[in-house]
Amino acid sequence: MSLLIVGTMAFDALETPFGKVDRIIGGSATYAAWAASNFTKSINQVSIVGGDFPQEEINALKDRGVAFEGVEVVPDGKSFFWSGRYHLDMNTRDSLITDLNVLAQFNPQIPESYQKSKYVMLGNLAPAVQISVLKQLKHKPELVIMDTMNFWMEIAMDELKKAIGMVDMLLVNDSEARELTGEYSLVKAARKIQKMGPRYLIIKKGEHGALLFHDDKIFSAPALPLEDVFDPTGAGDTFAGGFIGYLAYSGDLSFENMKAAVIIGSALASFCVEKFGPTRLKEINVTDIDNRVNEFVSLINFEIRKK
Repeated sequence: MSLLIVGTMAFDALETPFGKVDRIIGGSATYAAWAASNFTKSINQVSIVGGDFPQEEINALKDRGVAFEGVEVVPDGKSFFWSGRYHLDMNTRDSLITDLNVLAQFNPQIPESYQKSKYVMLGNLAPAVQISVLKQLKHKPELVIMDTMNFWMEIAMDELKKAIGMVDMLLVNDSEARELTGEYSLVKAARKIQKMGPRYLIIKKGEHGALLFHDDKIFSAPALPLEDVFDPTGAGDTFAGGFIGYLAYSGDLSFENMKAAVIIGSALASFCVEKFGPTRLKEINVTDIDNRVNEFVSLINFEIRKK
């Protein structure tokens, strides 16, 4: 089943307590595509890059089944660049540099060859861009998921709520869910978000796992306890890519299968944080993913013995 991914392809400069890199490949669409390509080889990428984006990175994704007809290349432009420094707890970071570069002119156009995509992932972009993409689709996808962040809540809340009302699933972290709804309780926040339109909601809680909501159903997924978290950049996008990639592969949108997809996404994200950038995602194979998923299963599998 074809999957449409819309997001950034970029460069990052990162500093964590474990090391520093001055320039590495990043971007929401990059991480999501690497994760999803473990399950589906029909990925339609939509993004924008400058002439400085390495051709070898594009070729590597093409080899994984990622189509680039929807990726605009501005030969004399520079790709989006972000620089950040993480604190010791890895949940706190400082943005040092944000250069939009060609992203400032991003006006995604959905190619005709992408129009029958059955699954859509909208990465963290301006709500107006997300709305534009959805309006261009000629066929209703089976599932549209959308990511966003606090920044858009602060400067474009009306447009953001409009975009949220157009999708099937919203992905936010716990602080974003609270800011969006004004509710501290994540259960109350989830109910308010579902009233905005999405049938499904995932609230990411970082090292504390994730919550999946649908109607009155709730699934709580753990995070795998890791000895070292090397670089959390892109973990959320990797989670999203693994989640929707697995759903596209299975074609099963039942709540029970979405619970499995949450574990799959969490497993991919746990690999992502082990090295800088998407490096670890390029190294793993299906056996590695299966073994990691089994580790998650062992965390939540138990029996209650009765006398």
